Amino acid sequence: MNIAEYLERKRIDVDRFLDLVAPPSITPPTTLHDSMRYSLLAGGKRIRPILTIAVAEAIGLTTPGLMPVACSLEFIHTYSLIHDDLPSMDNDDFRRGKPTNHKVYGEAMAILAGDALLTMAFDIISRPDLMKGCDPVRQVRLVQELAYGSGNLGMVGGQVFDIQAENQDIDLGTLQTIHKHKTGMLIRAAVRMGAIAAGATDRQLDDMTGYAEDIGLAFQIADDVLNVTGTREELGKNPNTDAERGKKTYPTFHGVEGAKKLADDCVARAINRLSSFGPPADPLREIARYITSRKN
Repeated sequence: MNIAEYLERKRIDVDRFLDLVAPPSITPPTTLHDSMRYSLLAGGKRIRPILTIAVAEAIGLTTPGLMPVACSLEFIHTYSLIHDDLPSMDNDDFRRGKPTNHKVYGEAMAILAGDALLTMAFDIISRPDLMKGCDPVRQVRLVQELAYGSGNLGMVGGQVFDIQAENQDIDLGTLQTIHKHKTGMLIRAAVRMGAIAAGATDRQLDDMTGYAEDIGLAFQIADDVLNVTGTREELGKNPNTDAERGKKTYPTFHGVEGAKKLADDCVARAINRLSSFGPPADPLREIARYITSRKN
C-alpha cells in the first residue's frame, strides 16, 4: 500500500472534521476562538487521530462516533503544544513553520486557548449528536482512556518529569520514564481508544497496546534524532533545542546511529505485535515504518 496516500487521505478527513467542530472565529469571545483555530488548524501530520482510525479499521467493526473519538486526541495534542511552547516551558518561537500561539496572541490568550482545547476534547466525545449510536459503557471507557493518557499519570506527568530533568545528569532509565509518559501515553491512548471504539476483544486490546507502546518509543527516539539532524525548514521549528535546554536525549546516550537502530528495533517489535491481524492492519504496519523515516 502507499502509506503517503493513506495518511494524506485520512489527514484531509480529520482536518475537515476539526474545522467543522471548532468554534468559528466570529463566535464571541472572538480572540479566544481565533487563537484556538490558529493552532488547531495550522497543519500537522495528525498521526494520533489517524492511528485511532487505522486501529478501528484493522479490527474491522462499524464504529459509531469514530471521528469525534479520533479528533479528541488532536484537541489534546494541540493544547499541549501551545502550552509546551510557552516561555515558562520550552520557550519556542515557531511551531509547524509559523510563529507559536503566544507570539501571535500573547501568553495569557495562549494559555486560555490551550485550556479551551483541552476542555473541548471531552466535549466532543460526550456530545449525543456526535456520538449517536455509541454504547454508553464504551463511551465512558473512551473518556477514561483519554483522561488517563493526557493527565497527571500520562502526558502531563511526563511534561513534569521533562522539566525536572533539564540540566540534570539523568540516567537512561529516567529518560525512558519521561518519554513513556510525555509522548508515549497519548499515542497509547490513541491506539487503545480506536480498539475500544471498535469493540476489540481483550486479546486484541493487549496486542494493540503493545504496538502502541513500541511505536510511542520509536516516535520519541525519532524526534530526538531529528532535533539533532533536522533543519528549521524540515522541522518547522528551530533544531538543536534539546541541547540548548540542557536536555539529555536518546542520541546523548546512544549516538545518532545507535538511536536510529533502537528506533528501528521498536518498529520491528511493533509490527510483530500485529501478527494476529490480517491485511486490514497494513496501514498500522506502514505507520510504524513511517515514524522512523519521516523528516519532521
